[in-house]
Amino acid sequence: MVILRSKEIRVMEMDEIQKKLDELKAEHSKNISKSAAAGVYENPGKIKELKRTIARVLTIMNEKQQEK
Repeated sequence: MVILRSKEIRVMEMDEIQKKLDELKAEHSKNISKSAAAGVYENPGKIKELKRTIARVLTIMNEKQQEK
């Protein structure tokens, strides 16, 4: 999954943003479960960046909903 930047998210429609959010959450949970099963974090930077991107998407979604 490519990490999304704020500019890229802001030009998307709400349904596109929701789809991306679902994909990011699925990838995050997959990485967390894989790391937990292995007992060692393979790529903690990836997990951290996914969490930040999810937060970024949720923030922009909230901003768009408040504009209406």
